[in-house]
Amino acid sequence: MPDISPTTIAERVVEAILAQKLAPGERLGEQALAGNFGVSRTMVREALMQLQARGFVAVQSKRGWFVVEPSAEQARDAFAARRIVEAGILAEAGRPLQKVIRALRSHLADERRAIDGADAATRAFLLADFHVCLAEQMGHRLLVDVLRDLTARTTLAATLYQSKHEASQSCAEHAAIVDALAAGDTATARALMLAHIGSVEEALEVEQGAVPDAPARLRATLAPVSLPRAAPR
Repeated sequence: MPDISPTTIAERVVEAILAQKLAPGERLGEQALAGNFGVSRTMVREALMQLQARGFVAVQSKRGWFVVEPSAEQARDAFAARRIVEAGILAEAGRPLQKVIRALRSHLADERRAIDGADAATRAFLLADFHVCLAEQMGHRLLVDVLRDLTARTTLAATLYQSKHEASQSCAEHAAIVDALAAGDTATARALMLAHIGSVEEALEVEQGAVPDAPARLRATLAPVSLPRAAPR
């Protein structure tokens, strides 16, 4: 497997979290990861240490590495951070260029196709990636990685706490945000974004749900998400 680095492995794990293919509490075996990516355990360990520093995995003595299980308080913190970042992005926005609106509408079209027919992982990834795409298209490149990590953290919470927020509802809320931006109404776009993040948070079940079994799903879990097509950036 060419061009594999610790950062590549780490990003593939985050992608799997965004696609809800990796569950909170799931074990990440060093040997299995090394075999999956065709690299040494040393490289895998470096990737896991990167993920640990970013708050996505934890190591347990004599048991190995596991995807973190965020507490209810940690989930609330992640949603609060997203509100600050995403509201801030929109608060400073002028009327976006038409190419920005086209890119966002293209992403929405991908979301709708995924909801109609693609696998659940593609659907989950695209719905999460809308927020990253928005930051990138609005020119906040320094916040793209921050927002990707925050979105992955809230995705872990949504997986763990059995979110009841429907994919079609998220897509419709995304579309309303883009419509407001296209009309030059950034105040409404900001209010809609805050309401959207709030509705996702409110859909979480407070009690912790069961964590799916982990075993031999690793290769499929860490395969790249199959997108309908690449959304223009």
